[in-house]
Amino acid sequence: MTETLKLTLYIANKNYSSWSFRPWIAMKTKNIAFTEHFLQFDEATGHAHFIEFSPTKKVPALKIEQEGKEPVTICESLAILEVVAELFPEAGLWPEDLIDRAKARAYAAEMHGGFFGLRGSCPMNMRREIKPLDLDPYSAAAVVKNVERIEQIWRESLDASGGPFLFGSFGAVDAMFAPVINRFEKYALTDSEVFHAYRFAMKTLPAWKEWEEAALKEPWVVEEDEA
Repeated sequence: MTETLKLTLYIANKNYSSWSFRPWIAMKTKNIAFTEHFLQFDEATGHAHFIEFSPTKKVPALKIEQEGKEPVTICESLAILEVVAELFPEAGLWPEDLIDRAKARAYAAEMHGGFFGLRGSCPMNMRREIKPLDLDPYSAAAVVKNVERIEQIWRESLDASGGPFLFGSFGAVDAMFAPVINRFEKYALTDSEVFHAYRFAMKTLPAWKEWEEAALKEPWVVEEDEA
């Protein structure tokens, strides 16, 4: 079935687009072929041009074209990871063990729908100088709480699996946490052993290096994400 598939992944600025990064690094790392379609963010218009490919006017969006069927567009990073995992089960995006798979999905969903303190105060920024933010006490407490919970997930998962990724080999849940590595590093949020180990595993991926190299070359600045 996959031989008749054509996948197009619509993404935005690699320096900032954490949600684009998630399915992109998963598909690249698992050698799943896709065409990358890049467009710049346009905050002034609310990214109005994204409506050309995304009904939500958000990135990422995955267009699936299959012979004999109408093209389908899937939005939302986690949904994209799920459909890619179904289309390419041999890629092993989720753990084989039922309980591990349930845990991985739960952690991925927690990342998708939570950690608002971290996401709001510390946007992904590949070009950012490493330095802490001067946050108000309420925002700082929210970030600390998020960091503690994320590190708990990482520590328990890596201790159980032996690493180097959360459930042994790289998977969808690692893709969901990939932008968090950038946030923890660039805003100097932690110096823990688990962070250093997981960061090393993530940042030595060829896909990470490819994305980061492209991000650092981008000339565009999105002021809303320059915390």
